[in-house]
Amino acid sequence: MCGIAGTYHWPDGQAVTERLTETLAHRGPDGSGTYSHTAGTGEVHLGHRRLAIIDLSENGAQPMTSDGLALTYNGELYNAPELRAELRAAGVRFRGTSDTEVLLEAWRRWGTGCLPRLRGMFAFAVFDERTGELVLARDQLGIKPLFLLRRGDGLVFASELKALAGVRGAKLQVDPAALVASLLYYWVPDSRCAYEEAEKLPPGSWLRVRPDGSVTRGTYWRLKDVAAEARHGAQPDLAAVVEESTRKHLLSDVPVATFLSGGLDSSYLTALAARHQPGISAYTIGFRAADAKFEAMPDDLTYARQVARRFGVELHEIEIAPDVLDLLPRMTYHLDEPIGDPAAINTYLICSAARDAGIKVMLSGMGADELFAGYRKHLANLLALRYQRVPRPLRRAAAGAVDRLPVAGSKRGYRSVRFAKRFLSFAELPEETAFRRSYTMYDRDALLALIDPDLAPTVDDVLGEHADVYADNTLDDFVNRMCLADARMFLPGLNLAYTDRSSMAASTEVRVPYVDVEVVKAAFAYPGRRKIAGRQSKAVLKDAALTVLPREIVHRPKGLFSAPLRAWMSRDLAPLVQEVIHDGELVRSGFLRRDALRRLAAEDAAGAQDHSKHLWHVLTLEYWYRGATSGELR
Repeated sequence: MCGIAGTYHWPDGQAVTERLTETLAHRGPDGSGTYSHTAGTGEVHLGHRRLAIIDLSENGAQPMTSDGLALTYNGELYNAPELRAELRAAGVRFRGTSDTEVLLEAWRRWGTGCLPRLRGMFAFAVFDERTGELVLARDQLGIKPLFLLRRGDGLVFASELKALAGVRGAKLQVDPAALVASLLYYWVPDSRCAYEEAEKLPPGSWLRVRPDGSVTRGTYWRLKDVAAEARHGAQPDLAAVVEESTRKHLLSDVPVATFLSGGLDSSYLTALAARHQPGISAYTIGFRAADAKFEAMPDDLTYARQVARRFGVELHEIEIAPDVLDLLPRMTYHLDEPIGDPAAINTYLICSAARDAGIKVMLSGMGADELFAGYRKHLANLLALRYQRVPRPLRRAAAGAVDRLPVAGSKRGYRSVRFAKRFLSFAELPEETAFRRSYTMYDRDALLALIDPDLAPTVDDVLGEHADVYADNTLDDFVNRMCLADARMFLPGLNLAYTDRSSMAASTEVRVPYVDVEVVKAAFAYPGRRKIAGRQSKAVLKDAALTVLPREIVHRPKGLFSAPLRAWMSRDLAPLVQEVIHDGELVRSGFLRRDALRRLAAEDAAGAQDHSKHLWHVLTLEYWYRGATSGELR
């Protein structure tokens, strides 16, 4: 894991590349390097910050050059040993053991044809001194980020958006559509970018720029096609596929640890990792007892300790208290875009603690919920189909009764009431609309009531994008349609994005064994009825996990990798919310409407509705916007 940057035919390119690279220093504290060369009538400059994981010697330093090729690369190739053997058999000689050198030689031999053969997470730029061409590429599922900006014949790229925002002479404007999308989702979709002009290279794609200024784009891997093909293929041994992926993700020349929440996904990975690497350590989080009680949060720590004892894992526990919210400005800086998931703070603190203990690599259970229908929204949308068959008078009476119930008392929240209100907000809607509403922050009317009314066309554009992505498949399976939409939007837009930024802020690499091309193929080979069986979510993954884990862990209630937001909002953060309502930049700019914000806060404070997540995101959006418009994020 590293940070990469560079310029192509860009004014003052060398100085700009050096500045970009320095901005990414937290991603690679173990070394840095630059490369320069002519490219037609202009120049190319590549930069790299290294986090040394495999081949810690100078043989793994970057940018790496060899016989007319130069490569700057961020990521890990888990099938590098197999590719190395194939290339060596073809006569290639290697000077070191890094996967960087394997990638460079694979590119020399196969060009863009090597991309579908790569199994791992990556974003890289490779320059050919003979042709003067620069190619950018990104992994199949969008695990690793790559931002770019084009002007005229020039191009500049970097692992993080904040680096591009600071490019001299390239003052970037905040994109209102990205702000609208962020309010809706509490994250910015991978198809959009928080700044106008800047963009994210799409997952599974490459971009080639030539000395004459022409640009060619290509797609080498499409998730929707993989899902469709897998559905008509044989169903593999899922336990074997997950174990192989976990084993490959342990490839490292430095110590590896795991996230262990005590839930199914992290427990399964930790058990498998301990099988292949006995004595592995794990990290988990806890909260103040009062906060956890108020939020009615499950006792995840008990399960994490049970897994650790059973598999001989050294468990490190980290308590998160409200004073961690002093991290808010720092986190908005590192997250690059307005992301309102407090799990980003959890990830940062866990990775920081691991880094202090000498751990550079962590395994995460990210991705299993998206691929195997593990979120409550998946089951809830199936239940909504049954609910729609209930006679309308009974539904109307139930909705009225639930609407009158409070979501919290003076000392505790009522979790079941929150879930019921959420369910009824989408239970009678059409499929795509219901699915979107089941996990987004607002419906169309509520969103329009919150923002500048002139942005109504933008709201429709954002909602239309979700509808288009959801419909863009040939699957005849409701559950797998939801999983595919999540894997295309929710996973890269939120979970992979905050995991990358939060972990790299602590100079730590997080690997995601479930977000693996072979696991993805296996996941979509199973029909929805195997993923949700009755009222049991992730059924097929649970069956696989039972080969390793005890039943009480596999079938425990779903855990939460989140935070006690209701407790924080009703106590510690209430003054800050009022400050943003009365004197926030988003309100003063006209983007947010003060009266609508005031109403949200009042309903939440009274316990009538649970708007804690909405208000938390307003805080993160406000802090991000202040930094973006003042230049502090650059």
